Amino acid sequence: MTGAPHPHAPVARHRPWPPCRRCCGIALDMGGARTRAWIGGRGVVVDVPTVTSPGSGAVRPIQRGTIVDTEGCARMLQRLLTDRLPQRVRPMVIVAAPVLDGLAYRAEARTAVGVLRPRSVLTVPGARGIALAAGADTSLPLLVLDIGAHLTEVVLLCDGAVTDARTTALGTGDLDEDGTPEHLTEAVARMLSAMLRQDRSSVTVDALHRGILVAGGGALRPEITSHLTGRLHAPLRVVPAPHTAAVRGAAKLLHAAHAHPSACGPQPPPAHLNQPRPQAE
Repeated sequence: MTGAPHPHAPVARHRPWPPCRRCCGIALDMGGARTRAWIGGRGVVVDVPTVTSPGSGAVRPIQRGTIVDTEGCARMLQRLLTDRLPQRVRPMVIVAAPVLDGLAYRAEARTAVGVLRPRSVLTVPGARGIALAAGADTSLPLLVLDIGAHLTEVVLLCDGAVTDARTTALGTGDLDEDGTPEHLTEAVARMLSAMLRQDRSSVTVDALHRGILVAGGGALRPEITSHLTGRLHAPLRVVPAPHTAAVRGAAKLLHAAHAHPSACGPQPPPAHLNQPRPQAE
């Protein structure tokens, strides 16, 4: 039987994000085209091209959802974030990652983020972050379509967990060259068809009828969303501010992790418990 807590037992408490310097947190969404960062108490503070250094000699350390230059990615994070963090603080970091090829991405991301001297690094599927940012009911099957600049993912979430996913190395950046909205739409249709064929239950069908949650920069392109609506014959639900949805969802998880008692660390006992006891005469 568990007794009631001692009336003078120390209670782990957090102050709000801005003054709680030791609990500084960063949410990151590092894509092939743009990198976005959210810092606790300040919101989205970085939304810039993903390049090792600005200028004509810029090199892209992330390509098609793969970190190809870990050291360059680390230099980018150092340049963008080091001066924005309180001194002598080790932040908690959550990184939104692609679903497929996620193991390799997560390993390289953890190495790159090490330049920020984090006290912990967590990763979350970008699709889950998008669902959280949209306030979607994750207890029901949910299809998430993330249209990036160089990568497009279709992900099926059940109870918030990834149960199926498809990806294509095609995005909005390819439409300015030889690609067209029809090419991207057909690629999405093929991925959905493959998911439907593989699913022996009705989960994917139910999620499709409920509507597809659309995010990423492609969700801001009406020529893309209109083609998708006509081709897929399913309702589309565009996330508010879809281009920052993944990093904002990661920020929500950061808030939850920040509030968890395990994130507080050991707390000193109340001052009156440290007072010496009077000696008997």
